[in-house]
Amino acid sequence: MKKINIKELKDNVVSMFDDKWCLITAGNKDSYNTMTASWGALGELWNKDACFIFIRPQRYTMEFTEREDLFTLSFLPDNYKQALMFCGRNSGRDCDKAKETGLTPVEIDGSMTFAESETVIVCKKLFSQNIEPDGFIDKTLDDKNYPQKDYHKMYVGEIVACYVKD
Repeated sequence: MKKINIKELKDNVVSMFDDKWCLITAGNKDSYNTMTASWGALGELWNKDACFIFIRPQRYTMEFTEREDLFTLSFLPDNYKQALMFCGRNSGRDCDKAKETGLTPVEIDGSMTFAESETVIVCKKLFSQNIEPDGFIDKTLDDKNYPQKDYHKMYVGEIVACYVKD
């Protein structure tokens, strides 16, 4: 993979999350977990290139994201949609997601990603906060997205590296 400045990324970042989805991965080669996400954003915060991700408390990946300083966002080619679906519907507590999907885990800059990725964004945690129901101005969002009241935790990460397939 070729390292680039995140500002050189040519893809539409809204489409990357909404249409392509990504794998949020935290941990190291001995112990890591990954999950599929379609909610997230890239931007600028606190004079840093930043990402914003959201993880529900029951997700196994949250344990790793809480423990580790780094996490990755891995965007795969369209032909990996079934693998992404599997990683979103199954828990790493119950199966080896890489083995089940054929993805190849690789270490990058102290965190984990997958060799099949087209784009990898390495992030360092800066901030986290639980989504609180009182914060919703549009209350229909709470009802629609949190019927079980399992509110996400938001993580803000500083983008420390970006890699694209060359």
